[in-house]
Amino acid sequence: MGMRIDQKIVLVTRPTQMAALRRKFATGAQAKFQIVSAKKRELAKRAPAMAGAASPAQVEQLAEQEFATLAEASEQYDVALQQLRRELDFDDFDLPVQIVDRDFLPNFVFGPNDVVVTVGQDGLVANTAKYAVGLPIIAVNPDPQRIDGVLLPFRADQARAAVRAVLHGKARYREVTLAEATLDNGQRQLAFNELFIGSRTHVSARYRLTIGGRSEPQSSSGVIVSTGAGSTGWLSSVFNMAAGVMGLFGKPPEKQATMRLEWEDPRLLFAVREPFVSKSSRAGIVAGLVEPGQEIAFESDMASDGVIFSDGVESDYLEFNAGTTARVHAAKRKARLVSGLS
Repeated sequence: MGMRIDQKIVLVTRPTQMAALRRKFATGAQAKFQIVSAKKRELAKRAPAMAGAASPAQVEQLAEQEFATLAEASEQYDVALQQLRRELDFDDFDLPVQIVDRDFLPNFVFGPNDVVVTVGQDGLVANTAKYAVGLPIIAVNPDPQRIDGVLLPFRADQARAAVRAVLHGKARYREVTLAEATLDNGQRQLAFNELFIGSRTHVSARYRLTIGGRSEPQSSSGVIVSTGAGSTGWLSSVFNMAAGVMGLFGKPPEKQATMRLEWEDPRLLFAVREPFVSKSSRAGIVAGLVEPGQEIAFESDMASDGVIFSDGVESDYLEFNAGTTARVHAAKRKARLVSGLS
C-alpha cells in the first residue's frame, strides 16, 4: 500500500473517566469533592465493620486513593496521546493527521485509503472497526500497566513503525469477522463483537426467530448474536448464567471451550436471553451457530421501543418495531487489525 494524495492518518480517541467527571461537574475540584464524598459513603456501606474500626482520616485516605487512581490513569492517557501525536506528525509520512473522538464515529466519513490508529481500551477498537471496515487499524495501548489489551498489540512508541509498515506493505493483519444486520428498508448495522436485538427498555421483547428452516415466536430479554471476537464477551455472560443455574440443580455444565470462536471464524454464535414460555411464545431455539452463508431472521412484534445496536453502543441503533424484519449474517467485508510487522 503506497502513499497517496487522498490518504490521511485518522487518530481515534476517547474521553477518560476523569475527563468525563470534569465535564459533568464543571471543575476538577468539584469533581474530586463529589467523587471522594461518594466513595466515603460507599466504603461505609460496603464494609460497616471496617468503617467502624477505621478512623475518619483512614476512610478519607482510602477515598482519596481511589480518586488518585482515576487521576493517574487520565494523566497517563494524556501522555500517551501527546506521544502519539508527535510520533504520527513525522516527515516520513507527509500525511495529514485527523483526530476523531469516539462519540463522532457514527457520522465520520473515512476515506478508502486512510490508516486508522486507535488509542484506548479494547472497546474503542470494536467501536471503530465497524465504521472503518477494510481499513488497516493500528490499536495502541495507552497504559500497559493498567490495561491488558487483548486487541492492543502496540505501545505509543511503536505507532510510527506500525504506520510505516502499513504504508509500505510490510504489516501483518488479522482479518476479523463482522456480524451484519440488514433491514427490509436497506438499513444495516455492523458489529465487531455482537449485535443486540430486543427492546430498549426492560420489558420483554417479542419477535419471531427463524433459522435453518425452524421458526418460532419468542418473548425474551433480547437476543445476542456474537462474532468470534465477541464470543468471550457479553455472550459468555449468558453461558455463565446458564452454567450457574445448571450447577445449582446438580448438573455440571459441559466445558465452555466449544463456545468460543477464533476471530477469523466465519460463523456467528447466538443466544436468547431469558426466554419465556407461554401460550404465545416458545423456547425451542435458544442458542446455536449461524453457519457460513446462513442467516438468522427476526420479525418484530413490538409496537415500540424495538432496537438493534452493536458493541454496546445503544445510542447508534436501528429501529426494530412491528412490521420490520432483520436478517443477521456474517458480513462480506472484515475488520483488518494490524497484528505485527513483517
